[in-house]
Amino acid sequence: MRPTSGVPANVPPTRDPLDPTGGPANAPTARPGPARGNAAVPGRYEPQPPVSAVPQQPTSQSAPDVVAVEVAPADTPPAAAYGAEAADSTYVSRETPTREEDDPPLAMEAMRAVQILNPSGEVTMPRPERTRVMCVANQKGGVGKTTTTVNLAVALALHGNRVLVVDLDPQGNASTGLNVPHHTGVPDVYDCLIEGVPLEDVAQAVEGIPNLWCVPATIDLAGAEIELVSVVARESRLARAIAAYPGHFDYVFIDCPPSLGLLTVNALVAAQEVLIPIQCEYYALEGLNQLINNINLVRQHLNPRLEVSTILLTMYDRRTRLADAVEQDVRNHFGDKVLQAVIPRNVRVSEAPSYGQSVMTYDPGSRGATSYFEAAQEIAERGVKEPVSRNA
Repeated sequence: MRPTSGVPANVPPTRDPLDPTGGPANAPTARPGPARGNAAVPGRYEPQPPVSAVPQQPTSQSAPDVVAVEVAPADTPPAAAYGAEAADSTYVSRETPTREEDDPPLAMEAMRAVQILNPSGEVTMPRPERTRVMCVANQKGGVGKTTTTVNLAVALALHGNRVLVVDLDPQGNASTGLNVPHHTGVPDVYDCLIEGVPLEDVAQAVEGIPNLWCVPATIDLAGAEIELVSVVARESRLARAIAAYPGHFDYVFIDCPPSLGLLTVNALVAAQEVLIPIQCEYYALEGLNQLINNINLVRQHLNPRLEVSTILLTMYDRRTRLADAVEQDVRNHFGDKVLQAVIPRNVRVSEAPSYGQSVMTYDPGSRGATSYFEAAQEIAERGVKEPVSRNA
């Protein structure tokens, strides 16, 4: 018999995809769509939006009615969310700092504190063969002259050196940092310069720091520059007072005011070495040229043995390029005179004077105390390698 339709007899009829009743028994089974709402409702053809993440691969078996979706934990790396194997539960992101990186080890900080405080009292820093009189000078204010004087003196005294600090600044900040009384009526360096009082009658022992003495400064010193104008040998009054001291010191630090007046000239004449603290900023470099010129004038006319022996970089901020540029300029110009130790910006250094202490005793484990300790050790080692003439 001839077929009634135009389709060949050996080709089975196909099911209309839009027919919900299904096709003949011998027609291929259609893949059910994903369940929506009630899972008992038969699958119906609905257009699906394109998947933008990762296309699904075809499988040989029919998809289940309900697909369980596994949510990746928050700390799982991105690869695990795209079909990769789940990461181990001990996974830690590289962006998260570990405890060792976030907090400094307390054991290391305690060890540094013991090294700086030196409770045994042994001489761990070499003592010079002769007295070293160092003038801490810079006509620019706020560069760390007083802070450097106090902390270097305390560091050297804690490690077996006999140190005298002469506060030549009318503000008396060095006396405050060492907790030495300097109110009105206290014998101070003014009496030595104007009245000729011996230095030993004015020096006071610093409480809690062995081998450390301080000559305080009161507000009376503010008028000393005017009164010194009519005094005979006005430039060498401090030098004579230090030379007449009966005791022997390993170091004498003179804290100068931020000016180039007669008080600073007295300090330059009395000293053998000049220590210049330089703040790592442009203004500090700008005034350095004038200070060097004045030091050369004092060397030519008043003190031929004076020399710039030490330069210390202070308030170094490693986050800025300016600090690196200033450091490179200073090292290229002064060479070996610049200490390898650099004093960073540290809040502990600024907090210590409010408690009448140096940072060496206020927080010996801080970065500021460690930096000043390294600077003092470097100064002591240089003094042994290059001995200076005695001034006692």
